[in-house]
Amino acid sequence: MNYLLTGGTGFVGKHLVQKLVQNGHQVYILTRTPEKFPNKQNITYIGFENSLLLPPIHGIINLAGESLYGYWTKEKKQRIKSSRIKITQKLIDIMNNMKEKPNVFISGSAVGFYGVSEEKIFTEATKKPGKDFLADVVVNWEETAFQAKQLGIRTVYARFGVILGKDGGTFPLMTLPTKLFFGGRIGSGEQWTSWVHIEDVVQMLLFALHNDQLSGAYNITAPYPVRNKEFNQVLAKSLHRPYWFPTPNIFVRIATGEMSQLVLNGQYVLPKKALDYGYSFAYPSLELALKDLC
Repeated sequence: MNYLLTGGTGFVGKHLVQKLVQNGHQVYILTRTPEKFPNKQNITYIGFENSLLLPPIHGIINLAGESLYGYWTKEKKQRIKSSRIKITQKLIDIMNNMKEKPNVFISGSAVGFYGVSEEKIFTEATKKPGKDFLADVVVNWEETAFQAKQLGIRTVYARFGVILGKDGGTFPLMTLPTKLFFGGRIGSGEQWTSWVHIEDVVQMLLFALHNDQLSGAYNITAPYPVRNKEFNQVLAKSLHRPYWFPTPNIFVRIATGEMSQLVLNGQYVLPKKALDYGYSFAYPSLELALKDLC
């Protein structure tokens, strides 16, 4: 089958492309600079201006967007939001112009939709979004992607949690203090981390691609979230390092500004839809995931 991706050169995208190619599919990666990437077997890089030259596409996966990490200036926040809306709208326009519509559109999203809480449990059945900046971004992002459903295309909002992988994402930075013998809880340590191993991320995306009954919100998280203090305890044990150096809230806020909400706050998110549809996790527990990654 033919699949079209944005963000195909990013952390998650590279892993997904590799798996799609291994499974015998043809992958087309939309990029602003296709000339920077030589085509490979079963992988073709294409500019947005040439999207009308695409063959029939069976599925589209949207993984593009400005990184959340970095000091959140007014301009940074605008880029975080506008990059997601603009690229999603471009894909909607491409689908509008396709004579033969794709079977499925998977649009990247985030568990930030739910807002933050230390007590609530969130699933895809939770309809009310949070009230912070990230929740606002996700709501607008998913509203833009909803246009694909109006075209009659099965549409999935892939709400990613904290993705753990050795070669990208936040995990290398998360492990650094512990590796340097400064590991410990961050802030109160009571905030939830809804994490997921990169292998399960890829397999859950493939699961959504091929399951015709699955649509709407789709939490891509492991089934057992943990509090920050537990996460760092398990990490320290996995790295054979001490767990003893707590980081006060004020230090994190000074260093990262408003972005500190990604570290100091969290949400307990369950992948209910994946479990209900019979997905089997490769790394259901944090101990298993960190044993593999560390």
